[in-house]
Parts: sequence; C-alpha cells; structure tokens
Amino acid sequence: MTMKVLLPIDGSKSSLNAAKYVVKMAKNSRSSTTVTLISVHDDAGLGHVKQFVSKSVVDEYLREVSEKELKAAQKVLDTARIKHNMVIKRGHIADQIIALANKDKVDLIVMGAKGRSGFVDILMGSVAQRISSSAKQPVLLVK
Repeated sequence: MTMKVLLPIDGSKSSLNAAKYVVKMAKNSRSSTTVTLISVHDDAGLGHVKQFVSKSVVDEYLREVSEKELKAAQKVLDTARIKHNMVIKRGHIADQIIALANKDKVDLIVMGAKGRSGFVDILMGSVAQRISSSAKQPVLLVK
C-alpha cells in the first residue's frame, strides 16, 4: 500500500519543516510514501499588472517564484529518496489545494501552520485553517 501525501509549499520556514516531517513519517512508515508538492499563487493581487503585461509573462513569473520556493523542499525529499512530483497552480490557494487533494485522492495533507504572510493571515483567516476545516482528508499542521 502506498500512502499519498499532499505537501503545500509556500517558501516559508514552516512549510520546509512540514517537508522534513513528511520525511520522518515516511521513514517510520511500513508502506511506501509518495508526495505531491504543490505551490499555489493567488493571482488576484496581480490584477493591476495584467493590463500591462501578457498572461504568459505573468505565468512565467509565477512559475519561477514557485520553482524557487519548492527547491528546498525538493532537496529534502531527494536526499531522503522519497518519490515526489510537483504541481504549480494559480488561483485561490486553499481551494486549489483542496481540489487537488480530492482529485488525487490523497491520504493526508501535511502543511506548515504559519505561512509566509503572517500579518495578512490574522486579517483573513489563514490558509492552513481554511484547509483544515474544509478538507475531507486529515490535515497535519507542522510548526
């Protein structure tokens, strides 16, 4: 049996800790573990930019940012020889993560409890909270 883990990454220290936790979990598990790293960028804030640059420029920029953010987590999984793949999405962050979790029928979502936008989280209710209350799957928050 293979355990499927979804690991949202946003480049924060907290999300890197989540990646390290998944490695520990996989090593202690009797079943094999496959991990999907997901990076989602909410492009709502880029609305004013979109009128000046083409969609492909925005896409390329978001992809580069995502790849940069994913690098450290990828390295952690590579070093531990844990099979993983990567998904880069844009849109509403919590919704995109939940949609992928359902589509891929993951067993567990492991994510950092504190995102990169500490201050904004207080105002809007954090992504982690939204996912843990809406996801069908168990959600493990790592500090």
